[in-house]
Amino acid sequence: MNAPPTRTTPPPRPAPPAPPAPAVLPGDPLRPGASPTAAGVTFTVNSPTAHAMWLVLLDAAHGGILREIRFPEEYRTGDVFTMTVPGLDPRAVHYAFRAQHSPGTPPGPLLLDPYAKALAGGEHWGQRPAYRSKIVHDDFDWQDVPHPRIAPQDLVVYELHVRGFTRHPSAAVRHPGTFAGLREKIPYLRALGVNCVELMPVLEFDETDNPFTDPATGAPLPDYWGYNPVAFFAPKAAYAADPWGPGPVRELKELVRELHRAGIEVILDVVLNHTAEGDHRGPTLSLRALHDTAYYLHDHDGSYLNLTRTGNTVNANHPVTRALLLDCLRHWASEFRVDGFRFDMAPILTRGQDGRPLDNPPLLEAISHDPVLAHCKLIAEPFDASGLDLVGRFPSHGRWMEWNSRFQYAVRRFLTGTGDGGEELAHRMAGSPDLYGRRGHRASVNLLTSHDGFTLADWTSYDHPHNEANGERGEDGPRDNASWNAGCEGPSEDPAVLRLRSQQIRNALLLLLTAPGVPMLTAGDEFGRTQHGNNNAYSQDNATGWLDWTLADTNAHQLAFVRACLALRAAHPVLRRPARAPGDTPPGWPYPALSRHGELPWRGEDPAAEGLLALLAHHQDDDATTTADTVFLAANTRGHTRAVHPPPPPAGTRWHLFADTSAPPGQDINPPGAPPGPALAGPLTLAGHSVTVLVAHPAETGDERDL
Repeated sequence: MNAPPTRTTPPPRPAPPAPPAPAVLPGDPLRPGASPTAAGVTFTVNSPTAHAMWLVLLDAAHGGILREIRFPEEYRTGDVFTMTVPGLDPRAVHYAFRAQHSPGTPPGPLLLDPYAKALAGGEHWGQRPAYRSKIVHDDFDWQDVPHPRIAPQDLVVYELHVRGFTRHPSAAVRHPGTFAGLREKIPYLRALGVNCVELMPVLEFDETDNPFTDPATGAPLPDYWGYNPVAFFAPKAAYAADPWGPGPVRELKELVRELHRAGIEVILDVVLNHTAEGDHRGPTLSLRALHDTAYYLHDHDGSYLNLTRTGNTVNANHPVTRALLLDCLRHWASEFRVDGFRFDMAPILTRGQDGRPLDNPPLLEAISHDPVLAHCKLIAEPFDASGLDLVGRFPSHGRWMEWNSRFQYAVRRFLTGTGDGGEELAHRMAGSPDLYGRRGHRASVNLLTSHDGFTLADWTSYDHPHNEANGERGEDGPRDNASWNAGCEGPSEDPAVLRLRSQQIRNALLLLLTAPGVPMLTAGDEFGRTQHGNNNAYSQDNATGWLDWTLADTNAHQLAFVRACLALRAAHPVLRRPARAPGDTPPGWPYPALSRHGELPWRGEDPAAEGLLALLAHHQDDDATTTADTVFLAANTRGHTRAVHPPPPPAGTRWHLFADTSAPPGQDINPPGAPPGPALAGPLTLAGHSVTVLVAHPAETGDERDL
């Protein structure tokens, strides 16, 4: 019997040859970054120190390398590498660059595109990121919502941290700690009376980049605030409820659009003075490998100048860096339609390539006169970590406003009795003419607190910082807080201490919100937010750094007080005067625009008036066809009661009480729009540690009753 034939497995068919990679096309040296076009995606990067450059295409799902394509030398223009890659799906591909700095050496590590409009790899808050550049193709619908275009003198700025504003469970939002969560709080912002939010850094940063640990647990502490940018053009992905794909870009634009719809402007706190690359010990992410000496300041020995105390200092006035920073601002103003910028450590932007301040820094001149930025508010933090203080001297070009720290400390020292008795505060309540005489009051952003330092409640509760949780042995944070704990360090159940603290908080708020200039509130100060004495909570991503919204109910009287003060400011143009008040009395006016008084009218310089500040603000049109607008403020920093005689009100009006901080909460204010209370007849009784505001209302028969 014959054996059956042996079955053999046919040899496998050879795989068909891979289709040749599509030939790359010329790019565009004038369009840095990644730009989708009809022909594909154009990639452009500038590096005069690179001999050759590669584009690395990465899988969008897991970050694996798909292809590496060398930029053709024939498409290079000057120091700019550019090409167009056809057939790319921006949703499926991320990218990076590699630079080769001399022939025969291997290309370097993967680099982020300095012009990347979004980054992948940092979607999960608190996890060490593995960043990749994303290609953004955006067709966002702005729904014809216009910019509010609020005049600077009418602004009320509200500084907030996007994550901390809604991260606490009491925020009761669907997406806590995100752009979407903040959007849910827009009705609260409108009811409060603010019309401009200043967002602490929302440009991509690595929150895991902090060398300190929690001394109680040993756990790593985060860089919660985000003053350490990784990318100048990309929004923080972990701040989005949908952090994937186009989610962060779309969600931040939705937030800006809906704030605008509510009549609220948006200012971004931008950190252009240093980057997360740090010094020679830090990571090489992008700029260091592309053109180190252009992007960073160096000492004579080649080491990094550390004028920011972060490891490096951006070389802001080098032409290459200047172009990058200006493009960054244009991007946020045009693509995200923000209304302005607050510049962290802005004096760094005045420094030349040797690190010394310039008389006319090219970057500031370019920002000030750039047509794309023409309607943007520009706010400088006018001091840096090296000690350069340009308050009142920041190069303004007729555009820039400044955080007025002189106002902050004048109010604090006056109210705590540690100042000069009122002379300094009199200058600040006059609009700081010694600082901003030619520029006008609107150049002064007046503040009591900011993210740096004590909260307003802690300013009245602590004489010393309590920063042990930051892991720096309590040695960090501002040393001079001009604070007073009212006799007890920290929490107290003493009714007298609590009453005095409440008065001091309302005293400070009333001075802030009746002063000429641009007032700035820090989120939560309106209802007594505390950081438990921590005056540098940059690493506290917890209940210390989050807003506890239950305090809005606990301290409802204080919240109502702030709302009423903001309503008063909105109702009285005399409190929002944009220009310096003339010293003389204009023809036909009963008073000058601003006058100082003491216990008796026109006796503000009397030595007996020490510890007392009494000011009268008056305005009327030159033709006197409209009702005059007149407000009188008296503040007493001494512990005893004083009798103050205000000047007589303008003819046909009577003085009526708006606020008296010595009155019990709930009885301390007469909101605008409510019927005026009793008219003042005789002297004003000014209690110790209190502030009183009177408003002139048209006289009515029989309204002269003693207050």
